[in-house]
Amino acid sequence: MKFLVFKKETFVFFLAIGIMLTAILAWFMMKAGDAAVFNQTADEGIREIHMVTAEFKTTTKNGTQLEAYRWDPGTISLEKGEKVHLFISGINGEKHPFYIEGTDIKGTVQKGKETVVPLQFDKEGTYRLICEAHSTRDHNGPMIAYIVVD
Repeated sequence: MKFLVFKKETFVFFLAIGIMLTAILAWFMMKAGDAAVFNQTADEGIREIHMVTAEFKTTTKNGTQLEAYRWDPGTISLEKGEKVHLFISGINGEKHPFYIEGTDIKGTVQKGKETVVPLQFDKEGTYRLICEAHSTRDHNGPMIAYIVVD
């Protein structure tokens, strides 16, 4: 008859791994019902979409600094006639004055603040959300998001 012999340290190691795996599995099971932020629906039938301002920086080998600003997510989709509140949080850059091409919608996103933009489009198409401070490559842009209306 052969016996399998474990050292005390080996047994404790496998026990710790088992407890960690159980904890991770429990965490995933509890999180399974969470909805993604951009799919949440408000009580009054107005969908909420959350967006942030983002900045990317790097330095080249010769010491030149490069920056690029963008909206994140860069593309959002809406149904024609759907009521949406677009919540834009200012994370990077002091302020981002913007407009939505083909509409009268204008505003400014400021660092550390949230700007709420009510949206409802009656025509299908792709509308561009353009930051006026970063509209071209010369100004660390273009900082453009696309609103696709189907």
